[in-house]
Amino acid sequence: MCGMARWLVVRSRGDYGAAVPGRLPIIEAPGEPPRRATSGDLLDLTSTSAGRPALLPTSRAEMDARGWDAADVVFVTGDAYIDHPSFAMAVLGRVLEAAGYRVAILSQPGWTDVQDFLSFGAPRLFWAVSAGNMDSMINHYTAGKKVRNADAYSPGGAIGRRPDRATNVYVQRCREANKRLGSSVPVVAGGVEASLRRVAHYDYWSDTVKPSILLSSKADLVVHGMGEGPILEIARRLAAGETARDLRDMRAVAWLAGKKERDALPEGITLPSFEDVKADKRAFARATHLLHEELGPGAGRTVLQAHGDRVVVVNPPWPPLTETEMDRIYGLPFARTPHPSYTAPVPAWQTIKHSVQIMRGCFGGCTFCSITMHQGNAIQSRSEASVLAEVEALSRDKSFKGTISDLGGPTANMYKMRCTRPEVEALCRRPSCVHPRRCKLLGTDHGPLIQLMRKARSVPGIKKINIASGVRTDLAKDSPEYLDELVRHHVGGHLKVAPEHASARTLAVMRKPEVGDFDRFAQAFTRASKRAGKEQYLVPYFIASHPGADLREAIELAVYLKTNRYRPQQVQDFIPAPMDVATAIYWTGLDPKTLKPVPVAKKLKDRQMQRALLQFFKPENWFEVRDALLQAGRKDLIGDGPGCLIKDWPPEAAKDKRRREARRGKPGKPGGSKGGDQGRGGRGGGGGGYRPKRRKR
Repeated sequence: MCGMARWLVVRSRGDYGAAVPGRLPIIEAPGEPPRRATSGDLLDLTSTSAGRPALLPTSRAEMDARGWDAADVVFVTGDAYIDHPSFAMAVLGRVLEAAGYRVAILSQPGWTDVQDFLSFGAPRLFWAVSAGNMDSMINHYTAGKKVRNADAYSPGGAIGRRPDRATNVYVQRCREANKRLGSSVPVVAGGVEASLRRVAHYDYWSDTVKPSILLSSKADLVVHGMGEGPILEIARRLAAGETARDLRDMRAVAWLAGKKERDALPEGITLPSFEDVKADKRAFARATHLLHEELGPGAGRTVLQAHGDRVVVVNPPWPPLTETEMDRIYGLPFARTPHPSYTAPVPAWQTIKHSVQIMRGCFGGCTFCSITMHQGNAIQSRSEASVLAEVEALSRDKSFKGTISDLGGPTANMYKMRCTRPEVEALCRRPSCVHPRRCKLLGTDHGPLIQLMRKARSVPGIKKINIASGVRTDLAKDSPEYLDELVRHHVGGHLKVAPEHASARTLAVMRKPEVGDFDRFAQAFTRASKRAGKEQYLVPYFIASHPGADLREAIELAVYLKTNRYRPQQVQDFIPAPMDVATAIYWTGLDPKTLKPVPVAKKLKDRQMQRALLQFFKPENWFEVRDALLQAGRKDLIGDGPGCLIKDWPPEAAKDKRRREARRGKPGKPGGSKGGDQGRGGRGGGGGGYRPKRRKR
């Protein structure tokens, strides 16, 4: 075995050690166990700007104004350029800048030809490519596969500013630009879209299994996970004269081994090949389980998957960042504004411009969520001093009116929560620390978060701090002090929470707590609100058509909603995102771990009925709800009784909807080829039994 392989095997088993040579320090952080630093590059970062910094150049003219003849790194992104720590291009750009590199931002370039990609000339070190903060296909299409009406990451919410499968297109244009410019610098893909496609995966929009994005994009490397540590190491080593091939020993990168390299592959876990998972759903399910076993930053090993005569090699994840490294990143200067060239506001920025991120990662392990796949399951928190410094800086901003929109992260209340035994954490393979039962080694003290919330509120100029991140109710209900703090100071009348479903079987497939756990939280929330002298309400969110839910489960949820007087105005339709466990179940109909069958709603009519059941109270949904109840043999829920979901006869709104569908010539279909948004209340027909009368001309 080659030297590179030995290095990978040693580094991939339970060692949170450095990704750069030398032994890095162990960082002590108040309120959590110590953790070894991951990168000397990150520890060396320093803020070099006083006051509001200049934005990174987005055009040749802006680059020339800085006196640069070339950029070291050209960062290509499908998002509008917003210099805010919630946007990847800003964070990675500022990290590189603080390390002394010249970074140019190529934001939402034209992709039908190479012209925009020539604007900066060839970068000195590499192209960094990302589809943006969201997967481009989820950004473009609803659960019903209809084009969305807006893109939150584009000026004015305009659609059409990035291509489908943007990573593939951008990488190919970068390679074309290299050829035109006489350059051979590497093209490195990263971000959520690339990260979730690093091995063979199911693609919902084409309903096929596709190969690793390494083959479809032809990127030299794919960085998976959060990119601050890897992008600095890539820049440093390329600047030192190494090649993209030399970087194959790095953590958090995936690369493609050619036919002649198969005899020198690193040791690791071998997944069923692309050809096998494409042809055999059991092989696909098994591959998903094997892959998710290797996501832990300590226990995770190298993953290999053959694609024809080549092999995709996925190196172990980057270790979780320490508090000091998080502080270095979020302490960098950000202008916190969009680029001034935009004449229309960017919706995503308006939502988060006065928010503060305090942590990343999630140990919930929900099967429908991609956070663990990208950010990891280890919580990485900023220090209290770092967060308060950002709050104080916000309070001095002239555009700030006194309200912080969010103090959170992927979840609102996992700040500083860690495994209490780091040596066990480094070897753990559990996909969730809280399901099916909470690990006894998990530290769930809300004390550091409560203290942070109190201190943030006391900063001069702060009038209100809202909590917009999702509250993990199974943790919050066990901390009356946190709940009191939350409802008294951080809830503006309504608190959004996500029980997701009421069926025990569906919740088990999701890896979510039973609905009784949510009920206990709801009772505790009501008591806390009364103690605070406030009338406040929960706004629960639910998912329709999730794997594990057939009509019986959907009806069970509808009955639960009626019994508890919940009327959800927004319902999320399940969208199978690449590489999620729930996506594998959707595609295969099998539990990846046990290979036992799981019910899946795939037909459009079945999905429409499940969605309608969650909003049974809407008159226009009468026909879909009626059809679902009759199909499931639940006629007892139709009538005038107190437990019934709908009346015996359709209301006028349902008849009007059916007439509109008949006039379009598509009864029972989701409203034509261009309109509607099934992911957010789209039209759905279904069933016979009522024929609208013809209007007299």
